[in-house]
Amino acid sequence: MILIVDDDLAVRTSLSLLLKQAGYPAKSVATPADALRVVREAPPRLVLMDMNYSLDTSGQDGLALLREVKQLAPQLPVILITGWGSITLAVEGMKAGAAEFVTKPWHNDALLQTIRTVLTLSESSAEGEADSSALSRRQLDRQYSFRSIVGQDAQLLQVLRNVGQVAATDASVLIEGESGTGKELIAEAIHQNSHRKNQPFVKVNLGGISSSLFESEMFGHRRGAFTDAKTDRLGRFEMANGGTIFLDEIGELELASQVKLLRVLQDRTYEVLGDSKPRRLDIRVIAATNRNLAEMVAQGRFREDLFYRINLITVRLPALRERAQDIPLLAQHFVDGLRATYHRPALKVSTRALHWLREQPLPGNIRELKNLVERAVLVSGKEELGPEDFQAHSQRMVLRAPEPGELPAPGTMTLDELEAQMIKQSLSHYEGNISRVAKALGLSRGALYRRLEKHSIPFDTAE
Repeated sequence: MILIVDDDLAVRTSLSLLLKQAGYPAKSVATPADALRVVREAPPRLVLMDMNYSLDTSGQDGLALLREVKQLAPQLPVILITGWGSITLAVEGMKAGAAEFVTKPWHNDALLQTIRTVLTLSESSAEGEADSSALSRRQLDRQYSFRSIVGQDAQLLQVLRNVGQVAATDASVLIEGESGTGKELIAEAIHQNSHRKNQPFVKVNLGGISSSLFESEMFGHRRGAFTDAKTDRLGRFEMANGGTIFLDEIGELELASQVKLLRVLQDRTYEVLGDSKPRRLDIRVIAATNRNLAEMVAQGRFREDLFYRINLITVRLPALRERAQDIPLLAQHFVDGLRATYHRPALKVSTRALHWLREQPLPGNIRELKNLVERAVLVSGKEELGPEDFQAHSQRMVLRAPEPGELPAPGTMTLDELEAQMIKQSLSHYEGNISRVAKALGLSRGALYRRLEKHSIPFDTAE
C-alpha cells in the first residue's frame, strides 16, 4: 500500500486514481496526525507526502512530519511533493531522509517512474541486507553483462554488485572516481544491464561545453535561432530520448548551465532554441566526476539542488592503487588486445614485469597503465616484455618532455598530460594573465580555474 498525505482533496483524489490505474493499492489522509497513525498501525510500502499542511507555507510542518515518519520507520521510502519554488525545501527534506522529490504540477508518467524506481531500490536494498553472501566475479558475470570490465578485487566486485542492483531501475546515478578509473565503462555497464539497453547511450563531456553553447549543444536549435544557426541541430537530450545520457565531468559545468540542466532533469521537458514548443523526455541520467561535488556545494561552486537531483545513487570507483591485485589482470588484458592489433601472436608480459607493474603508483590509473603497456610494446619490439621495457620508458617520460611547439609522438602522452602542459605553457607565455590565457585556450575563467585545480597547477603560478 502507498500512503498519500496531502491536505488538498483534489490532489489526494488525483493521486489515488493514478496509483489505482497503475496497479498500486493506495490510502490517502489529510493531516500529519492521520499519517503517523497509519504508519504505526499498518506501515505502507512508500509515502507520497506534501510539504505544507497549514496557512504557514514554509514547509516546516512537512519537514517535522518527515522526521517523525523516519523515526517510526527508518527504512520507509518517502517521496516529497513540492512546488518548483520550494526546491530548497525539498533539498532539506532529502537531507532529512527523503528518497526523492517531485514538483507540482507533476507529469503522471514521470511520477509513476519515480515511484517504481524508489520502490525497486528500497526492496533490492532490503534483499541485499538479508543476503549476506557476496557474489563472486563468476556469479556476477552469469547474472549481468560486465564483459568490458576487468578485475576481481573485492572493492571492484562490490561496485559491480551495486551496478547490477541499480541498473534495473531508472535511478539517477553519480559515479565518482579519479581520472582514468573507468567511469565511462561503469556508465555503459549500467545502461547495458538496464531495460533501456536497446535504446541510445549518449555521452556528453560537459567539461568541453562553454555556457554560451550549452543550450544549443544539449537542447538543439532551429535554423535561424541565432546568427550562426544555418541548419537545424539535434540536441544531445533528443538523441538520448528513450535511452541513457551520460554526463561526464559534471563538476566542470558552470553555474549558469547548472540551472538549465536542473530544469530539464526535474521537469523532464526542454525547449529547442528557436522553437517554443516544450518537448517531453523519457531518459535515464548518469553523471560522473573526478571532483568532490559535496565540497564544491559547500564552496558555492555547485548547486545543492542539482547535486541531490543527480545522486539518488552514488557509485565510487576505487583508484587502481587501491586494487593493485587487478593490475596484472589489466596488463594481460591490454596485451591480449595489442596481440591482435599488431598481429604479434607471441606477445606476452613476463611474470617479473607483472610484479613490477603491480608495485607502481600509477596516478593516472587504468588509462596510464594502458598507455604504459602499449608504449612498451611499440618501443621494445620484443615478444616478451620484461620490467626493463617498462622501466626504460617510464624514465624517458620523466627525463624527456616535448620541446615548446613540438607535438608529442603518438602514444607517449595522455590527453590529460597534454592539456596540463598546454596550460602551463600558456601561463608562461601570457605571464600568468588568467583572462588572456583563458581566451587563448577557448575557455571561460571559471573553466580555466577548474582545470588548474584538476591538474594541481598552483594558482600563484597564474598570478
